[in-house]
Amino acid sequence: MIEIKRNKVKLWSRLGARATFGQTILELAKERDDFFVTSADLAQSSGLVRFKEEFPERFVNAGIAEQNMIGIAAGLAKDGTNVFATSFSPFVTMRACEQVRMNMGYMQLNIKTVGLGSGLIMSQLGNSHYGIEDGSVMRAIPGMTVVNPADGVEIVKMVEALCDFEGPVYLRLTGGPGLPVVYEDDIDFQIGKAIRVKDGKDIAIIACGTMVYYSKIAADILEKKGISASVIDMHTIKPLDGVMVDSVLGSKLIVTVEEASTIGGLGSAVAEYISLKKNKPPQLMVGIKDCFPHAGSYQYLLEECELTGEQIAIKIEKALFDADY
Repeated sequence: MIEIKRNKVKLWSRLGARATFGQTILELAKERDDFFVTSADLAQSSGLVRFKEEFPERFVNAGIAEQNMIGIAAGLAKDGTNVFATSFSPFVTMRACEQVRMNMGYMQLNIKTVGLGSGLIMSQLGNSHYGIEDGSVMRAIPGMTVVNPADGVEIVKMVEALCDFEGPVYLRLTGGPGLPVVYEDDIDFQIGKAIRVKDGKDIAIIACGTMVYYSKIAADILEKKGISASVIDMHTIKPLDGVMVDSVLGSKLIVTVEEASTIGGLGSAVAEYISLKKNKPPQLMVGIKDCFPHAGSYQYLLEECELTGEQIAIKIEKALFDADY
C-alpha cells in the first residue's frame, strides 16, 4: 500500500494525472507481480517509462493500434490476471469500442482501460483528442464500471483498489500538471462509494474528476451569498452510489458537474436514478454542451465551457432564483 504523505500529495499535484498514474503503477509493481500493462505506443504519455524499463516482461507496447491492444489485454487477462490498457481517451473508448464491448463488457475480463487526457486537458491538440463522450460510451456497455478520480490522492487510492477489483473498468483521467488538490491526507476510498467533501443544507453539488475541486470553489462562493452547498465526490459514475444520492434528495436543488458531455455521463446517471423517486428536487446539469469546443489552452476551454468555480456558482444561483434557467 502506498503511504499518503503531504510531500507526495504536492508531488502528485505537480506531476498531474497521467504521471501520477504511472508512478503509482511503478510503486505497486515493486510490491506485487499480479498485473500487466499494455500501451498504444504511449509509455511516455502514460507516465510508464520507468515501469517499462524496470519491468519489461510485464509491459506490452501494442503500437498505435488500440483495437489490437484490447485484444492483447484480453489474452493476458483470460486467466483472471488484471491488465491495465492505456491510450488517449477517445482512441481507447471509440476507436476500440467494439473490442472493449466484447472483450470487456461481454467477456467480463479483468481489463482496466485507462483513458489518458480525458476531458479538455489535451487543449491545443483539438477535438480529435478531447475526451468529451468517453464516459458516456463506456457507461452504456453492460457490466462496465466507470470511474473518474478527483486528484492525485484519489488516483493512487483508485489504482490500488483496481488491482484487486474483479471485472472490467474504465478509468477516466482528467486534468494535467498542476492538478488541483482536493484531498491533502489519506482518505477512506472504496469503488462505488461516493465521498462527501463538504456539508451543506440548501443544495447538493455532485461532481467527478477535476470538477470536484471547482465545485468546492463554487460552494465557497455561494456560501458567502448565504447559500449552503454540500459537495459530493462521485468518483464512481457507474455503478452510482444511490445511498449518497438518497441522502441529498431533501435539497432545494441537485447540481451535477462534470468535465464531459452532459449527455450520457454523470448528470444522466443521477437523473436516471432519481427519475422514479416520488419526492425529488430539480436537477441542474453542468458540463460540456452538445458541441465541439474551440481548441485552445486548458484554462481557455474551461472558461468557454463555463466550468470554472465562478461560472458554476453563477449557474447555480440562476437556477435557484430564476425559473427560466
